Amino acid sequence: MPNANASDGSWIRRYHPSDKASARLVCLPHAGGSASYYFPVSAALTPDVEVLAVQYPGRQDRRSEPCFTTITDLADAVVAELDAWRDLPLVLFGHSMGATLGYEVARRLERAGGPPQALFASGRRAPSTHRDERIHTLDDEGIVDELRKLDGTHGAVLDDPELREMFLPVIRGDYTAVETYVHVPGTELSCPIHVLLGEDDPRASLDEAEAWAGHTDGEFSLTTFTGGHFYLDDHRDEVVSLVTERIAQLA
Repeated sequence: MPNANASDGSWIRRYHPSDKASARLVCLPHAGGSASYYFPVSAALTPDVEVLAVQYPGRQDRRSEPCFTTITDLADAVVAELDAWRDLPLVLFGHSMGATLGYEVARRLERAGGPPQALFASGRRAPSTHRDERIHTLDDEGIVDELRKLDGTHGAVLDDPELREMFLPVIRGDYTAVETYVHVPGTELSCPIHVLLGEDDPRASLDEAEAWAGHTDGEFSLTTFTGGHFYLDDHRDEVVSLVTERIAQLA
């Protein structure tokens, strides 16, 4: 078992500890997201799979800490935090920005000789594809307009001036990280990559999602769902079933 202090760290949230788990699913939130987004997933997977939800700096109880503004620095920090949890096999699940981050975390684990068992990349185009996106350079109203298009942030948050004041620096920092990310050719993965995509996602086309296949020497699969960028909100049970099945196959 990891040391007792590991579960109390600021980075890792273990909502449902399990002594029966055969693997740990490391969940990496989207831009502006927090660890609590994965609380229902944690509840659904326990006790067979233990969920470690990553809490980035700058939000909720870490709101006084500065956000990371590069994927590479964030990946380095996450890998360091995961070192205490390597007594069980690790599987990575990232949505949107979290998928890109999960890929870079997996590459680092691969180079260190302990690759993850699998990477679930949700709602994100492959790292080798590129779009010239500059949402992080917009003014506050411009960012809010973009968030409304994705339909992933509660209207009450966007409409409340005080909540917006707290939220916008976080989303700007995260968007800076993911929009300035540049894929550097090199280490690719040996583990399976399972891609999940909303059919109407404006941030990732089917072709861009299929390009994930070029980032692994292992198995590749692509599953589509009805909905847009936050298809997860409407298909959580299906996603949990898919993840459970894939992890069982690994075992």
